[in-house]
Amino acid sequence: MEEEKIYAIIETGGKQYRVTPGQTIDIERLDVAQGDTVDLDRVLLIAQGDKVTVGSPMVSGAKVVATSQGEGKGKKIIVFKYKPKVRYRKKTGHRQIYTRLTIDKIVEPEATSGKSSDRAR
Repeated sequence: MEEEKIYAIIETGGKQYRVTPGQTIDIERLDVAQGDTVDLDRVLLIAQGDKVTVGSPMVSGAKVVATSQGEGKGKKIIVFKYKPKVRYRKKTGHRQIYTRLTIDKIVEPEATSGKSSDRAR
C-alpha cells in the first residue's frame, strides 16, 4: 500500500503556509543561522489521507521541524509618492528580507486518552 502524504498548515510572520516534508519555503525573516533547525509550533491543521486534525486555534503538541537555508532578499518594490501642483515627488525602494526553510518533518501530537490537564487550559 502506498504511503499517504502528510501536510500541515502553519502560521509564521502573520502568514499561513501549507507545508509538506521536503518542501522549501520562504518566510518572514527569523533570527536563525544557516544550518540551524527551527521548531515551528503554531500548527493550525495536520492532514494525512482521511485523518484531519484541526486546532482551535492551534493543534497542541504538534510542531514542524525545519532547517534554515539562510537569508535572502525579495524583489524590489518601488514606493513613489506624488502630490500634484506642489512639485512633491519622492521615490524609494524596498527589498524584504526572508528566511528560506526546508521542511524536515511534521510531528503529530501524541494521542491523548482524555487527560483532564489538557482540557483545563
